[in-house]
Amino acid sequence: MIHSSAIIHESVKLGHNVRVGAFCVIGADVIIGDDTVIEPHVVISGPTTIGKNNHFFQFGSIGAAPQDKKFIDEPTTLVIGDNNMFRENVTINRGTTQDRGETTIGNDNWVMAGVHIAHDCIVGNNAIFANACALAGHVTVEDWAILGGYTLVHQFCRIGEHSFCGMGSVINQDVPNFVTVSGNLAGPRGLNLEGLKRRGFDKDQMNLVKKAYRALYRTGYRLEEAIKEIECLNDDQGTLSSLLNFLQTTERGIVR
Repeated sequence: MIHSSAIIHESVKLGHNVRVGAFCVIGADVIIGDDTVIEPHVVISGPTTIGKNNHFFQFGSIGAAPQDKKFIDEPTTLVIGDNNMFRENVTINRGTTQDRGETTIGNDNWVMAGVHIAHDCIVGNNAIFANACALAGHVTVEDWAILGGYTLVHQFCRIGEHSFCGMGSVINQDVPNFVTVSGNLAGPRGLNLEGLKRRGFDKDQMNLVKKAYRALYRTGYRLEEAIKEIECLNDDQGTLSSLLNFLQTTERGIVR
């Protein structure tokens, strides 16, 4: 399952049934979980830990040093979960000591060709990155978020759960849960209603999300006022709890 032309450091730990293609280079301090597939010409640098059943397509650079002038070869890490797909030419950098020291990617994410995920980013689960998206350092992308092709995200921004960033979006502030944004600079364009339907949100939950959106974007309220309005909604299921937490903890402000 390991091509004869692959170069693998003696410290590398490979799980069961790992496939390594031609001309791959896997450096020191790399751990790769069971059933992971690494296509030809992929370079994986350590310290990097990769979970089970991931698929890396050709010409990816995984776990390289961060593109940060302050970096002086500190032992930072990249941690990747299970069941992720990384298409051609994806680049993912390790963390820096100016932050957590770790870049983290969760489970079941779909990362298309040419995507860049910079140092200290946190990616949750079930996110989709279309071709040529680029995350600057310290960005957080939460569960079920979708980034359209060529989306650019400024450092320290957060992309909330179930949000949708249209093709070519340039994002310099946080994108709240459920919201669709697009443009340069990105602005709110409505709700990701189709995504919510696909994930099983019922009619009552959808109505709550719509009311929250109106409070944020259709009333002229300041953010603090909109938060108070959302807190007053009758939300027995806790549909809006993660949105409220997002709004209450934003540091860059939200796209408005």
